[in-house]
Amino acid sequence: MSPLYLCIDLKSFFASVECVDRGLDPFQANLVVADESRGRGAICLAVSPAMKALGVPNRCRLFEIPDGIDYIIALPHMRRYMEVSARIVALYQQYVCPDDIHVYSIDECFIYASPYLQLYRQTPREFAQTLMDAVFRETGICATAGIGTNLFLCKIALDITAKHAPDHIGVLDEESFRSRIWRHRPITDIWGIGRGTATRLARLGVYDLHGVTELPPSVLQKTFGINARYLLDHAWGRESETIAGIHDYQPKTQSLSNSQILFSDYTRADAYVVLREMVDGLVLKMTDHGLLARGVALSVGYSKDQLPAAGGSHRLESPTDSFRTIMAAFDEIYRRTVADMPIRRLGIALQELVGADGCQLTLFDALPKQQKERDLQQARLLIQHKYGKNALLKGLSLTDAGTARIRNKLIGGHNGG
Repeated sequence: MSPLYLCIDLKSFFASVECVDRGLDPFQANLVVADESRGRGAICLAVSPAMKALGVPNRCRLFEIPDGIDYIIALPHMRRYMEVSARIVALYQQYVCPDDIHVYSIDECFIYASPYLQLYRQTPREFAQTLMDAVFRETGICATAGIGTNLFLCKIALDITAKHAPDHIGVLDEESFRSRIWRHRPITDIWGIGRGTATRLARLGVYDLHGVTELPPSVLQKTFGINARYLLDHAWGRESETIAGIHDYQPKTQSLSNSQILFSDYTRADAYVVLREMVDGLVLKMTDHGLLARGVALSVGYSKDQLPAAGGSHRLESPTDSFRTIMAAFDEIYRRTVADMPIRRLGIALQELVGADGCQLTLFDALPKQQKERDLQQARLLIQHKYGKNALLKGLSLTDAGTARIRNKLIGGHNGG
């Protein structure tokens, strides 16, 4: 008997939470979740099912909502959404062992269902409905579910077939996958296939998964490298990964990253101020976890994509948590690659992290200076842990260009609420 998996999604989660908290029916109330203070260009993080029924998509911008629709704008409350999500995961754990659950996102979970079908004497569809009904009773939020014989198929069943099912439950095995999904377009609807992959496939004359299966493996390998195997497996509806394997996975290298979309177009000089804030915050986080970085990476996006993204990476001479050393590496990349054009996006990463305790020092490490800097970082951490991140800021964060004061109040880049 093939294993069975569920993928359960909370329908229009952020918008549904806001509706329920207001005593509104998400399927009747027109509501969008957006920070109106960011202007008409603010992204709607979610729209209610009632808005979707009017043709308004998720992730649209406020100015893209058609005239003539009356709707409520709800400020994001990320802390509230996290609380509701935690309640729902705890609810799943009343039916399923935590080892058989993988929390994929704040509103989506994978569940290994096979052991519980005999336990509850239910079919896969009945078991999915049991969990969905429990979520609705507990929170007033509707859920949808996909059922499949592997993780990939249950996700595709959720994303593509569940929305057309009267009970909001989609079911796929490898045979039905080939008959129902092979020729589905656009191919970007398929989990894991973004616009970049779709563009490269289009150059090969391929626009659906059936076309992928007909490509010579050598062409796939040349075009996609190591990802060719995963693409071909998914085109056939195959997936070898399991929830147990996900839980056991240990990455070969660790990294820390941070990115932000700026509130408006920034000059090259003002964006540099934000870069220093971001590096300072990430280095502080690394110090808090007792880690050192061997490399850094930077990505800079221009306003309205006037130029391709700039940036690059730099390997450090030795592992370090020194802000001065790390910032110098970012300085070099920034000066060398970033043009004097309006900037809207910044992304940074500290790469190849290693534990500070087990790191071999070199003869060139300036120990007294590094230790003094580390002591200052630890003192900052003590103050911030006790009084909050904004209790102690560097002077650059008090300038007009700085964003740290605002972002320190956010959760996931949005209002915490």
